[in-house]
Amino acid sequence: MKLIAYSLKGETSLRRGAIIEGNRVEEVPGSFTTLDTDHLAHLQEVLDRPDTTHPALTVSEVDLHAPIPNPGKILCIGLNYLDHVLETSAKVPEHPILFAKYNNTLVGHGGAIRLDGTSQEVDYEAELAFVIGKRAYRVSEDTAMDYVAGYITANDVSARDLQFADTQWVRGKTLDTFCPLGPYLVTKDEVPDPHNLRISCRVNGTTLQDSNTRQLIFKIPALVAYLSQGMTLEPGDVVLTGTPPGVGFARNPKIFLKPGDSVEIEIESVGLLQNSVVEV
Repeated sequence: MKLIAYSLKGETSLRRGAIIEGNRVEEVPGSFTTLDTDHLAHLQEVLDRPDTTHPALTVSEVDLHAPIPNPGKILCIGLNYLDHVLETSAKVPEHPILFAKYNNTLVGHGGAIRLDGTSQEVDYEAELAFVIGKRAYRVSEDTAMDYVAGYITANDVSARDLQFADTQWVRGKTLDTFCPLGPYLVTKDEVPDPHNLRISCRVNGTTLQDSNTRQLIFKIPALVAYLSQGMTLEPGDVVLTGTPPGVGFARNPKIFLKPGDSVEIEIESVGLLQNSVVEV
C-alpha cells in the first residue's frame, strides 16, 4: 500500500492522507500516522471498497506533500554506509551517529529545494527513511521491525560549508526545504527486505550515487533498538538511515547543487523522489 499527503492543484491547504494506486487517489478518513496492523487493515478496506459518493481523484489533480507532513521527530543517522565511510576516509563508527532535522525542512515530491544564499555548498544525499508505526520504548532488535510502519525515499540535503564550520551538524542540516520526502510512504509488507535495495541519486540525469542498502552498517532493527533506549519513538516519527558514496563534497572536483538543477533520488521498491532546485 502506498500512502500520500496531498492538496488539490491550485490549493495551498493540505488535505487528509490518501491511498494511491496507479493513477487513482482515494482519500482515507483520519490520520494514517498511527500505522498499526488494525489501522492498515482498515485502510485496505477503503481501497477495496471505495466511497462512491466521493469519487477518487487522479494523480494529475493533486500536489504531493511529504507523506508524513508533521512528524514529531525527524532523526538522521550519519556515516552509516560502509562504502560512504571509505570514500570520506572516516573511521567506521562503533555506534550510530545521530542528528536531527525539523519540520521546516520538509518538502514533497515535485517541490523545490530553495537556495537563499545562506550556503554556497549545498549537497545531495540519497537516503532510505523508515517510519515508526507504534510507540517504541526500549525495544529489542528481535522485535524492532514490529514497530516499523513503512519506508519513504528521502534526500538529506546538506549545507556542507555550514556543517563543517560548526562543531555539530544541526545548522547545516536544517535549512528550509532540506528534507525532501516522497512521493509516498510504502507500507512494510510491500518491501520484504529493506536491506537489499538499490539506492541512487541523479542530478540533471547524471548518476552520482549508486549503491545498495546492504551496505548499511547499522541496519533498521539495530537503529530502532538503539534510538528507543531512553527516547520514546512515536507513530509518525521518521528516521533517515544514511547515505551511500558519491556525495558532492567528496568528489574531485566537488559538485554542489545550483539553481535550475533537477535531483532524483530512487530506491528500489520504495519510489522515485524528484525535486527542482531554485534560487529565492
